[in-house]
Amino acid sequence: MTTLPYWHVDAFADRPFAGNQAAVMPLGGWLPDAVLQAIAEENAFAETAFVVRDRSDGAGWELRWFTPTSEVKLCGHATLASGHVLLTRDGGDEVSFRTRHAGTLHVRRQGSGYELSLPVSPVEQLPVPGLLEALGIDAPVFDTVAGTEETAIILLESEAQLRAMAPDMRALEKIDRMAICTAPGETADVVSRVFVPAWGVPEDSVTGSAHAVLAPFWAARLGRDSFTAHQASRRGGDLTCRLEGDRVWLGGPCVTVVEGSFLLPD
Repeated sequence: MTTLPYWHVDAFADRPFAGNQAAVMPLGGWLPDAVLQAIAEENAFAETAFVVRDRSDGAGWELRWFTPTSEVKLCGHATLASGHVLLTRDGGDEVSFRTRHAGTLHVRRQGSGYELSLPVSPVEQLPVPGLLEALGIDAPVFDTVAGTEETAIILLESEAQLRAMAPDMRALEKIDRMAICTAPGETADVVSRVFVPAWGVPEDSVTGSAHAVLAPFWAARLGRDSFTAHQASRRGGDLTCRLEGDRVWLGGPCVTVVEGSFLLPD
C-alpha cells in the first residue's frame, strides 16, 4: 500500500457541511492519469485537487482537478481549498499554482478567509441548442467567447424564479456546457445555480469558475467592480467578487472537515 495525504475541505464555507466539498491531495510526483481519475471517482466529490511541487520555478505548485468522470480545465473552489490546505500546513500568506489551461493562479489570506485570483471569461448573447429546453425556462442565454471552460450564462428575472428551477438532468447531460443560471439577489447582490451533469456534477454547490464568468457579466450590469454573491444550492455558499483588470478575485473562508491518508494499492 502507498499512503497519500488527504484533506477534505468545505470551501466558501465558515462551518462544516456548507459550501462546496473538495478533496485536496499533495503528491510527491504525478501519478498516471488513470490513477488520478480513479481516486477522484472514489472520492465522489465534485472535484479532487492534486498538487505537486513545481520544478519549473513558474509557481510554488502544479495543480490539476478531476471530477468523478473527467479532468477539468479550471476549478475555483478546489483551488481555494488547495490554498487553504497548503497555507495551513506550511504557513505563509500566499501560494501560487501553475495549471495546464488556466495559467498561474494565486490564493492569499484575506481577513479570516482567503482570496482566489482567476482569469476573466467573457460571454456574449448567443443561443445554445437545446439548453433552455433542458432547463425548462425561457430566458436570454450568453455563451462563452473565450476562456478555459465551455460555459453559458442564463439570465433570469428573479431569485424566486431561479430557486424554482427543476432542470431535466438527462437532457443536460447531452449538452457540453456549464449552465450558470443567475438573477439579481434578494440579500446578496447576485444569486446563481450551476448545473454541470455533462461533467459528472448534476448541480454544483459553490462554483468558483462560474463566478469568473459572472464577475464581468454582473459588473457591467451593476455599474461597479465588486459585489456579493450567493450560490443557491442545497448546501449554499457566499462569495465576494471583485473585478481587477483581466482577473477576478473571489473571497471566502474554508473549513477542514477530514485530514488523513488515502491508501493506494501498489
